Amino acid sequence: MARYIDSVCRMCRREGLKLFLKGERCFTPKCSLERRQKRPGQHGEMRKKLSEFSRQLREKQKVKSIAGMQEKQFRRFFGKASRRQGLTGENLLILLELRLDNVVRQLGFSPSLKAARQMVNHGHILVNQKKVDIPSFLVKVGQEISLKPKALNLQHVKESMEKKRERGIPPWLDLKAEGLSGKVLRMPTRDELSIDAQDQLIVEFYSR
Repeated sequence: MARYIDSVCRMCRREGLKLFLKGERCFTPKCSLERRQKRPGQHGEMRKKLSEFSRQLREKQKVKSIAGMQEKQFRRFFGKASRRQGLTGENLLILLELRLDNVVRQLGFSPSLKAARQMVNHGHILVNQKKVDIPSFLVKVGQEISLKPKALNLQHVKESMEKKRERGIPPWLDLKAEGLSGKVLRMPTRDELSIDAQDQLIVEFYSR
């Protein structure tokens, strides 16, 4: 499977905003976007008016980068969203929010989406006390997400949980007092989504 192996900070600079791909580093002055505002590449400082197609493409690429997905998988999620009742763009963002790797990150079990995906792949995450090692697994309302006991000894997990307690978790999630497990209380609303995107542009891109 193809994967992005270049610096993820280039993605943030390309879009001109923080995509929070490097966990805690994105909240510090070490963030590349804080230090280098210009876009990457030889012509990074050049600015030109974007066509409608370019705006649609850039928005789609931005959300893909935030979700850490390849085109084939992203298109499949768009297909799922279009078959659901309601607005397709909003449905897409909600589906991305309910992916297991994202829920693990939002509960504070990992510092970044990439780290969360690795934890899921390595079998550190339980859903209703059963191991699930598929990062794209869609968590349902009422399901409990917990850590395997051995994962609690991982240093980055301890640090991430401490930081998350300081910032708080989304209102559609519930984290138990001891912080060892969490639950999806309800479906997230549009204003509670962690991905800030003009979803209508993505719908228009795939509707061409």
